Amino acid sequence: MFKVIKKTIFILFIIHLVYLVLLKWMYPPITITQIESLIEGYGIKKESVPYNKISQHAKLAVIAAEDQKFAIHNGFDIENIKKVLNKSRNNQFSRGASTISQQTAKNVFLWQGRSWIRKGLEVYFTFMIELLWGKERILSVYLNCIEMDSGVFGIEAAANHYFKKSAIDLNKRESSYIAATLPNPKEYTIVPMSGYILKRSRWIRNQMIHLQTEPNIKQIIQNQ
Repeated sequence: MFKVIKKTIFILFIIHLVYLVLLKWMYPPITITQIESLIEGYGIKKESVPYNKISQHAKLAVIAAEDQKFAIHNGFDIENIKKVLNKSRNNQFSRGASTISQQTAKNVFLWQGRSWIRKGLEVYFTFMIELLWGKERILSVYLNCIEMDSGVFGIEAAANHYFKKSAIDLNKRESSYIAATLPNPKEYTIVPMSGYILKRSRWIRNQMIHLQTEPNIKQIIQNQ
């Protein structure tokens, strides 16, 4: 029995490693979050597009909204994690410390929710995609897999859903609206436009002005 279990674990490890490598060039056919969306009755609207078919405004907007140190960290924003922990100890509200890399790992390989097991696996997968994929690929997969409204997955589907256009044609304002829905698109809606989205999208556009001049970020969003 021990030999069977050991062999099974080894085979599963090899399969997951091969899948990790394949995702450097292909997009996930389906994720656990998307399966959950089907079960909950929201369905799945998605259409993967290459990195060069995504507006630079959209790339910059999600970095501004979710992870402004994306270009320079190794998958984890240690400084922000410390801040969140301090606020938690003082019973203060915090948005959380998950980077784009962590959110990508969670949305591609894992399930939603909070548990130490899932968080441990998230750390592992974050380390692996940072090692194997690189920043542009992580951002590309993130923009193609993240949920951006109930049952709407990826920037192409979101652009069509909200603005009847392709992701490559999104302007700065439209991109900031979509980015403002993250990481809770079921609660924060563009249609109808909530006051939260209006306020946060303005903040995101201001952040984009400052971030667009940073060399590391310029390189990531301009790479095709």
